[in-house]
Amino acid sequence: MKDCFITFRSVTFAQRGESELKRGGIPCNVQRTPRWMEEQGCGYSVRLRCQDVTSAVDLLKRKQVPYRKVYLRGMDGELEETAL
Repeated sequence: MKDCFITFRSVTFAQRGESELKRGGIPCNVQRTPRWMEEQGCGYSVRLRCQDVTSAVDLLKRKQVPYRKVYLRGMDGELEETAL
């Protein structure tokens, strides 16, 4: 499974995001953001399959759950920020 991350500014928003995504049928879990992403001011993230990330962002927008950034796994295996 290739994983992607959606970052949040607080654990509360990350937990709310996880709850809404799971309710919407998108498997995910909250975790501490990898250290290099923390430098961006995002301490918590939701980890999910890259194939679900577009649907996840749409659902978060519909449910008005504020998120910060989205990171997709590139062809080289590295995570890179993207705008969806």
